[in-house]
Amino acid sequence: MIVMAIIGILAAIVLPAFQDSTTEARQSTVRDNLRILRKAIELYAFQHNGIPPGYPGNNPTAAPDEATLIAQLVDGHLINQIPENSFNGLSTIQVLANGTPFPAAATDASGWIYQPRTKNIRLDHAGADSKGADYISY
Repeated sequence: MIVMAIIGILAAIVLPAFQDSTTEARQSTVRDNLRILRKAIELYAFQHNGIPPGYPGNNPTAAPDEATLIAQLVDGHLINQIPENSFNGLSTIQVLANGTPFPAAATDASGWIYQPRTKNIRLDHAGADSKGADYISY
């Protein structure tokens, strides 16, 4: 009985620390994936006279879409694949139309949210980190 109580106390101490470590690892992975995506987007724009990826035929007046964005980044050999959002496991990208602002809150419906006009890509995950920063603001 005493041994079981001691094991229970130790588990109560260790589990929260382990859960915090898991969350911190996910945050670190997401930040690194955002860094990689942002560099690929900037490099694409640099190689194409300032036109960001996502526009069919590199026409910034055309409606941007996810398939074009992925083709331009992956088939253009800027990245091997679209990284997964480590919080929701999705690698899909919600591409915003020209003039559409970023949503005020994340929906977790996709892995990432991308605004071609500004070359800005963000995490689509609701909630905030331990410092109070909303994940969508990463």
